[in-house]
Amino acid sequence: MRFGICTLDEFNLKGKTVLCRVDFNQPIDWENDALKSTARIEAAVPTVKEISDAGARLVLMAHQGSDIEYENFYCTRPHAKVLSELIGKEVKWVEDVCGPTAREAIKELKDGEILLLDNVRYCSEEQTLFEMKLNLTHEQQAKTQVVQKLAPLGDLYVCDAFAASHRDQPTLCGFEQLLPSAMGRLFEKEYVVISELMESPAQPCVFVLGGSKISDAFIMMETVLGKGVADKVLTGGLVGNILLHAMSKDIGKGSVDFIYAKNYEDYIPKAKELYEKYSDKIVLPLDLGYVEGGERKECTLDSVPAEIGAIDVGSETIKLYQQLIKDAKTVFVNGPMGVFEEAPSEAGTKAVFEALADTDAYTVVGGGDSVTAAKKYKVTDKLGYVCTGGGALIRFLTGEELPVVKALRHAGKVFGPEKK
Repeated sequence: MRFGICTLDEFNLKGKTVLCRVDFNQPIDWENDALKSTARIEAAVPTVKEISDAGARLVLMAHQGSDIEYENFYCTRPHAKVLSELIGKEVKWVEDVCGPTAREAIKELKDGEILLLDNVRYCSEEQTLFEMKLNLTHEQQAKTQVVQKLAPLGDLYVCDAFAASHRDQPTLCGFEQLLPSAMGRLFEKEYVVISELMESPAQPCVFVLGGSKISDAFIMMETVLGKGVADKVLTGGLVGNILLHAMSKDIGKGSVDFIYAKNYEDYIPKAKELYEKYSDKIVLPLDLGYVEGGERKECTLDSVPAEIGAIDVGSETIKLYQQLIKDAKTVFVNGPMGVFEEAPSEAGTKAVFEALADTDAYTVVGGGDSVTAAKKYKVTDKLGYVCTGGGALIRFLTGEELPVVKALRHAGKVFGPEKK
């Protein structure tokens, strides 16, 4: 056991039906029924292969997209295809989560075979709104439909979804109440690396926070600044825009309208409070990038065209951030500097990731968009560590016990490792 949690080393997997929760959540290419990135699936391959090669009947559970924003809410069919190609072995897929079709497919599995169920968030009890409104205990989660229907078919539950370990949902925290449970190899690796690193990061320690997941960014900012972990926090993306707006800096009407259209106005007072408290450590963009007529243009904060929407940081900000990353000893990155998927607005993100590849600092990148950016700019193998989790990494840094960690520790105490 590690951290009070069982590992795969403590179980004989041959002939067992293993229910394994993974995080395959990726941006969707709707037109081609495909994935825009396969990074999280690639990261789970070692666990999948080990369990299958050991002769277990492997049932994979995964979510895709959010029931709140629906942008990437999709089935897991393309994920099964990608995983099959990665491991060189058929991964069966069923258009069901816990109904009769899914249960029958599980029963028909032979030793070594793999089945991926459909998007677990098609079940209402797995949805984010369900989690937020009801706040079920782990014991109550064990009584939900998805757990009650699938647990009787399993001999062992494995969680390899560190990226989702901050969520408190039945497929993540309910099975541990009923089955012997273990963490997968990816979960184990990420938990160990982040635990060891956060005990004493080398100084100066720089955090680069961007993207559009505002609540996560502000939680992380408050925590690492409050605990004295971060010497500097470099901001960009929507995070940077909200901080600039909170401090009465001009960011263009388009940017302001976007903040209010997405109901982010509640973060403005928080941003102002944080900046006033840590103005010596929070670094705001010096200039902005925007698109006009299909071309990239830039402006300083005192010459922002009235109607623009800022979609990247500008050249002066890029130079400053590159230097701060170069001078650092530890760098954490969570979130892009702009809309890096499009050429006119990728300069800031591209420059940050190239700087990460060149610095002598120990570099940690977390979150889906950041992992995708690292792969896009071909710097993944030059980074110290790439963590599949964004929200999980952030919650872990606050010092909270993650819900999934709590559930796995419970299983370790109640069921323990297998007696070989």
